[in-house]
Amino acid sequence: MINVGIEAMNVFGGTACIDVMQLAQHRKLDTSRFENLLMKEKTVALPYEDPVSYGVNAAKPIIDSLSKEEKDRIELLITCTESGIDFGKSISTYIHDYLGLNRNCRLFELKNACYSGTAGFEMAINFILSQTSPGAKALVVTTDLARFIAIDPGEALTADWSFAEPSTGAGAVAILVSENPYVFQVDVGANGYYGYEVMDTCRPAPDGEAGDSDLSLLSYLDCCEQTFIEYQKRVGNVDYCKTFQYLAFHTPFGGMVKGAHRTMMRKVAKANPNEIEADFLQRVMPGMNYCQHVGNIMGGTVFMSLTSIIDNGQFNSPKRIGCFSYGSGCCSEFYSGIVTVQGQERQKRFEIEKQLNERYRLSMEEYDALLIDNDSVKFGTRNIKLDFDLFSGAIDTCKGRQRLFLKEIREFHREYKWI
Repeated sequence: MINVGIEAMNVFGGTACIDVMQLAQHRKLDTSRFENLLMKEKTVALPYEDPVSYGVNAAKPIIDSLSKEEKDRIELLITCTESGIDFGKSISTYIHDYLGLNRNCRLFELKNACYSGTAGFEMAINFILSQTSPGAKALVVTTDLARFIAIDPGEALTADWSFAEPSTGAGAVAILVSENPYVFQVDVGANGYYGYEVMDTCRPAPDGEAGDSDLSLLSYLDCCEQTFIEYQKRVGNVDYCKTFQYLAFHTPFGGMVKGAHRTMMRKVAKANPNEIEADFLQRVMPGMNYCQHVGNIMGGTVFMSLTSIIDNGQFNSPKRIGCFSYGSGCCSEFYSGIVTVQGQERQKRFEIEKQLNERYRLSMEEYDALLIDNDSVKFGTRNIKLDFDLFSGAIDTCKGRQRLFLKEIREFHREYKWI
């Protein structure tokens, strides 16, 4: 069997962010409760940023690193999002165009809550394994954002919204899948998947989210356990503590991951509290770094965690990483792969942490103004010209970096501009 996995992977964590604790204080919320989120910052999408610009900005550094011949072998482009901009037209068409990819390419969009990125990734893996086009590559782009909308500055809309606001981020992850898994070699066939119907979290309207946070937590915990049990059945001789040197989780917020890991260590490993805490710091925390600074980016979050592990982990010898992906509704999967020090070195060229550190820090006044302005670019907007003078400080941080921004919507068609 051929090798398959991730050839290159890049995270785009947006242009602007806010401090989560400052937000909690600004909203006059219980800050002690927010400490349990294990969140530090969250990315905030500006009016002239959308899922297309995010996806292109994540993928462009990867595409630019390829030769023309390599670029032309991208024969499958899958965009994975629950932040689509049209009920019919796929955002993959825009991303394909602005990346200048070969027209002999399948391109389409997947929507499946936070599981969509894994669904696209597994589809890409199987395309490569099928060998119907030997040497071909697949590009998977997970891209999501949530635009909170307020009527008056500083208005807290609902209790549910106040809980989601600090942890819901914005961002994109681009994943190049091929026969050259320099970064993450997939354990082929080592997959445990599990799903059922549950009304935990949903988006009944394009710009709104609803659900039951307690039910969501219970479903997440259930799926984490059941996917691992299925993985164990399929692979055999698997130990939760010893088989995986690191664990990447879908991360709605850090506290949820810590709870899931604690449950697994108690149930599966029969570990005591001290062992659980030490194991969390060693095997899970490296994957929390980027998530703590970006927030939940839905389908791409598990890959952001994986990228954080690759950038921050110790790979003096090859290490196996177990990955848990969960999407509300629900579907989930546990899978794994190998990372080497050479893969870590290749990944570091994208300087993801540097990019996150260079984002523009919005003041609370700017953030409140942004919530008002978000109404102008809500789903279904027919015509608008975006004002780049709004939050010009954020634009200034991007000049000369070849970043794509939404310039105009004209009769529903989106036009973009490089800065």
